[in-house]
Amino acid sequence: MIAIKPQYITDNAGKKISVVLPIKDFKAIMEELEELEDIKLYDEAKKSNEPSVPLHEAFEMIEAKRKAK
Repeated sequence: MIAIKPQYITDNAGKKISVVLPIKDFKAIMEELEELEDIKLYDEAKKSNEPSVPLHEAFEMIEAKRKAK
């Protein structure tokens, strides 16, 4: 788990309206979100029960389509 120490920007009434994070923390959060998105996409692909294609075959198919253009 990422330990984050945010700073808050408040309005005149003291209500928190924004968060300020160090770039290091922001980048760490973004990396975690990307990883979670990858996991989500993987889980969805597994549930679809569609046939899979080995990676090298997928690259060959892509290259063949590029050359055909």
